[in-house]
Amino acid sequence: MFAQNPALMSMMEAKLGRLVGRSSGYVESLPASVRRRVAGLKGIQKEHSKLEAEFQEEVLQLEKKYFAKFTPLYEKRAKVVNGATEPTDEEVKVGEEDEEDEEDDAPAEEKNEDAGEGVKGIPEFWLSAMKNQVSVAEMITDKDELALKHLTDIRMEYLDRPGFRLIFEFAENEYFTNKTISKTYFYQEESGYGGDFIYDHAEGDKIDWKTGKDLTVKIESKKQRNKNTKQTRVVKKTVPTASFFNFFSPPKPPQDDDDATTDIEERLELDYQLGEDIKEKLIPRAIDWFTGEALQFESLDDFDEGEFEDEDDEEDDDLSERDEDDDESDEGVSLSHSSAN
Repeated sequence: MFAQNPALMSMMEAKLGRLVGRSSGYVESLPASVRRRVAGLKGIQKEHSKLEAEFQEEVLQLEKKYFAKFTPLYEKRAKVVNGATEPTDEEVKVGEEDEEDEEDDAPAEEKNEDAGEGVKGIPEFWLSAMKNQVSVAEMITDKDELALKHLTDIRMEYLDRPGFRLIFEFAENEYFTNKTISKTYFYQEESGYGGDFIYDHAEGDKIDWKTGKDLTVKIESKKQRNKNTKQTRVVKKTVPTASFFNFFSPPKPPQDDDDATTDIEERLELDYQLGEDIKEKLIPRAIDWFTGEALQFESLDDFDEGEFEDEDDEEDDDLSERDEDDDESDEGVSLSHSSAN
């Protein structure tokens, strides 16, 4: 986990760097014969590390092998989504069998019986899928949705070196001229501890925004008054704003320990995790995110517990407040009787 997490790696290097390589003195205090055995164990460990690196490389090659098998399915999915083709009767039959199983366990919902003759493909497929994928949905603003409605496909490809590229394809739209916008995640050439690939940095494509359509900035107006003439003027300036499209302008890793701030570490961690979620979750099972079925397989750890509270606790709090009110009322009555006496 530490090896693949850039934020944690940065934090560990910055805050514990001074301790790296330091000895407690215990090993040096051991007899020469024992230190020789310790050195031997280090040699054995190096052989283990070589095998771990080989294992990770073989896993990567296996992933690439099956990714090549998945690709035709992704291409067929894109054609159906964009109305270039229709699914086969057999594919529909298998899909409807799954729906019947789900309907047995779910409450009946009224279905739209309109034939949809004028509807092409599956409208807003990727936008809907992204809005159901929690980590991605958090970045999407209302304005972003207007642009993401034109998203026709999200693809992934492996690099010749360790790393991968996410490719977002768009239909012609009023926001930018790009047909595709990609983001590439690079890993270091050398494996880390345990043979894992170590994340290095990410690079995103430049978005060619049309005039006045940049969703990553907003215009702020401020009135200024001349001290001498008392005349006022309105000054407008462009400032950054939250947007999903900031995803294509990834944060830069700190160059040294002094640059390693908590904010940068958090942004690096979020950026890396978001890329992994799109690669490992959203792309492979886009239809399940579109329907929302994938949510039932998400770990509860993926949700911030602080955002939720037990309803029972709320009821208990309400009852507690009522009891306190009752107690206060009783005390008030008692006091009034005492005064009367």
